[in-house]
Amino acid sequence: MKKEKILSRIEKSFRKTVQKDEKVRNAYLLVESDKLGVQVKLAEGSTGDFPADVKQPNYLASAGKIFTSTIIGILYEEGRISFNDSITQYLEQDLLAGLHVYQGRDYSEDIKVKHLLKHTSGLDDYFWPLVEKLIANPEFEITTREAFAWGKEQLEPAAPPGEKFKYTDTNYHLLGFIIEEITGLEFHQALSKYIFQPLALKESYMLGFSAPQEELDYPMADFYFEGRKIQNYETYGNIDYAGGGVVAPLDDWLKFMKALVNHEIISAETLEIMKQDKSKFRQGIDYGYGIWQIKTIPIIMPKKLNAWGVVGVTGSFLFYHPLTESYVIGSFHESSYESKAVRFMLLKVLKQLAKLT
Repeated sequence: MKKEKILSRIEKSFRKTVQKDEKVRNAYLLVESDKLGVQVKLAEGSTGDFPADVKQPNYLASAGKIFTSTIIGILYEEGRISFNDSITQYLEQDLLAGLHVYQGRDYSEDIKVKHLLKHTSGLDDYFWPLVEKLIANPEFEITTREAFAWGKEQLEPAAPPGEKFKYTDTNYHLLGFIIEEITGLEFHQALSKYIFQPLALKESYMLGFSAPQEELDYPMADFYFEGRKIQNYETYGNIDYAGGGVVAPLDDWLKFMKALVNHEIISAETLEIMKQDKSKFRQGIDYGYGIWQIKTIPIIMPKKLNAWGVVGVTGSFLFYHPLTESYVIGSFHESSYESKAVRFMLLKVLKQLAKLT
């Protein structure tokens, strides 16, 4: 009876959150724990005239960064890259030239792979300035390489490599270029070879670059930036690229997270490096290699809520909660929901699940 009440509270909180905010057109939630005997799948709202369905593909936004970092982890285990390598070993000169000039000194050769993974390269972020250009002019066109070149010309680094945390998609785009150089594949092909195919994620794909292995029966859930349905803008996928372009239904997100947690795709040792070599992101949150870690803050954040995973700007989240052995996955598909999604996951889901232990 206690479990039924708690699951009912979670569902009511989810539906109420969506229904009371007109900015949220559709939202999705999956909660699963074999330990607790819990399986919840919820959808609320609509995609156009199509009622929201838990089988719809969802755009991960920056939650997709964990796919990029995982591919780097796989290549690390294959002996094809080291986290301590300089990025100059993998990138062509036209990408490196003038990449990181800070206070008159060129630090480009000092950037290591691990700096990109945990956002301590010091580079600035060109994602948001270009998204703003796209919103202002939906016909704006730019390729991924052109976007990178624009960032080098227009933006200034914030600090020397290794000295400061600054979240920037530029880091993950560079990782995408490195993956392409090592594998000889385009990034979307590498996603398919190293993650989608081995894990049988047949309905997953990369926005603007690829299609799923199987034809989809459901439309991709709409997602919005500043009230605009951004997936209709063709250039958006080029701006997003390896910083978070993965699209997948909830069940595929779950398969990926289970494979990561159970060391089916990278070893426990590699995952531990990716989690423990970290930077301070925000109060109560550390950032490893594409991995957010919710940590204890006395009174504010009790230990029972500690979890790890990743969050996207559209309010997408993909987390594992060790205490309850729960997977909590979902999205609100709205660009004002990044922080709200974290609070919802912690206070409305994990806090409730912890009562069952």
